[in-house]
Amino acid sequence: MSAFDTAGLSAITKMDFNILYNSIRQELFSFETLRLYHTSPMVYANLDVSGYITRDFAPIEDRMLYVHNMQLAAPALFQWAHENLDDSLARPHIETAIQIAKGGASFMEKELKAAFAGVKNDSLRKVFDESNKVAVKGLRDYASWLEKEKMPKAHNRFAIGRDNYVKMLLYNEGITTSPEEILSNCEKLLKAEQEKFAQVAKKIDPSKGKAIDVFKELQKDHSTAANLIPDARKNAESIRQFLIDKKIISMPSDVRVLIKETPEFARATSTASMDTPGPFEKATQAYYYITPVDVKWSKKQQEEWLSLFSRYVTDVITIHEAYPGHYTQFLHLNASKATRVEKIFTSYAFVEGWAHYTEQMMIEEGFGSSDSLTQAKYHLAQLNESLLRLCRMYVSLKMHLSNMTVEEGTKFIEENAYYEHQGAHHEAMRGTYDPGYLSYTLGKQQFLKLREDYKAKMGDRFSLQEFHDKVLSFGGPPVEMVRERIMN
Repeated sequence: MSAFDTAGLSAITKMDFNILYNSIRQELFSFETLRLYHTSPMVYANLDVSGYITRDFAPIEDRMLYVHNMQLAAPALFQWAHENLDDSLARPHIETAIQIAKGGASFMEKELKAAFAGVKNDSLRKVFDESNKVAVKGLRDYASWLEKEKMPKAHNRFAIGRDNYVKMLLYNEGITTSPEEILSNCEKLLKAEQEKFAQVAKKIDPSKGKAIDVFKELQKDHSTAANLIPDARKNAESIRQFLIDKKIISMPSDVRVLIKETPEFARATSTASMDTPGPFEKATQAYYYITPVDVKWSKKQQEEWLSLFSRYVTDVITIHEAYPGHYTQFLHLNASKATRVEKIFTSYAFVEGWAHYTEQMMIEEGFGSSDSLTQAKYHLAQLNESLLRLCRMYVSLKMHLSNMTVEEGTKFIEENAYYEHQGAHHEAMRGTYDPGYLSYTLGKQQFLKLREDYKAKMGDRFSLQEFHDKVLSFGGPPVEMVRERIMN
C-alpha cells in the first residue's frame, strides 16, 4: 500500500521527519490533534526499501549505502517481532504477514540487487551483498517462524470491538455518528446503488435477465496477463487530457505518473495503489501500481483476478489512482500553501474519499461518452467500484462489531459487489487488519454533500474546477475541517 492508500507515513524520508519534528514544535499541535490526523492500518514487519531504487533523490551509491544500513538492522527488527508479538494471533493477520515476508524476501533478493547492479564500487557491493543475504534470510526465517510457531496457535478474534471503532471514527475523522447509524445508511446506499446498477445493465443488454450477467460479460473483455500493465498505460494520458479539456481540475505539474507492476512484497495487501514521493522529497517519480496475476495460481484463479481489470474497470481504477485521483491530489498537495504538518498528516476519508468521489464525478461529467453504449459500460464499471466500497464499509462494520468471519465477508462481497471468489476473498482479508477501509464510501459521501452545499452557496458563480482546486488546497484534513474553511 502506498502512503495515499494507507493515509500513513510510509513515504516519509528521514529529512521529512526532521522537518515534521520542528513543525510540530513550532505549531504546538496537541497529541489529540495528531491522533486526529494520523490514520494507518496494522503495520507488518517488512523492509520496504523500494523507494531507494525507484527514486533518484541521491546518487545511486549513497542510496545503496542507505539500504545496506537498513539490511544490517533486519535481525534486530525480527528479534523485536519475536519478543513483542502475542503468543496467539489472529489467523488472517498471520497469513498476511507470511505473504508480505515472503514477497519482501523475493523482492530484495531479485529486483533490489538487480537495481544496484550498475554500482562500480566493489567494496560497497561486497558489504551490500553480505547484508542483503542477512536481510533476505531474516525475512524467510520470520515467515517460517510464523508458520511453525504462530499458525498452530492461531485464532479468529481479529475484531477491534465497538469502543475502538467509535474512537477510530472520532480521532481519525472527527465523526460522532454511531457505527450502527453508519451501517443503516450503508445498507440503504447499497440497495439504491444495486438498483441503479440493474438499470444501467438493462441499457447495455435488455435481453439478459440479470444485471450480473451483463456485468460478467463485460468482465470478460480484459487484457491478457502479459498486457495488463501496457494496456493500462494507453488510456492514462487521454484521461488526463479529458480533465484539462473539460476544465474539471487544474494540473499543477506536467510530470506524469509511471504505471508498473506492484512490487512482490506489497501484493498481499493491494489490487492497485499509488506510491508518491514524500512531501519534501526532491525526487518526482510517482508510481501507479497494478497487481498482476500470480503465476502459481490455477488458470481459474488467474482468470478471476483478470476479471477485476476489464477494460472499463481499469480506466475507472486509473481515474481513482492517477487522474484526477491520488496522483493529482498529490500534485496539488505539493503545490499548496498547506503547512508542513498538514502535508504529512492526512485523513483516510479525505484521501480515499476524494479518489472514490472522482470516479462518480467523471461519469457525471461525460467521461467515456463517445456513444451511449460505451458510456453505459463505463457507468456500470463505476457502479461496480461503488458497490465494492459499500461492501467494504458493510464488512468492516460487521467484522469488527458483530464478528463476521472472513468466509462470510467473502460471500457477502461475491453476492453484493458481484466479485469472483479470488478477488472477494482478497477484499475480505483486508477488512481484518484495515477496519478503516469504510473510509472510501464515508469520504465520498462527505465530498458529494460538500459539493452540493458549496454549489448552493455560490449559485451562478459555482465552478467545478474552482471547487476541486479549493478543496485540495488545504492538504488532507478531515473533510469536515475543509467544510468549515470553504463554507464559513
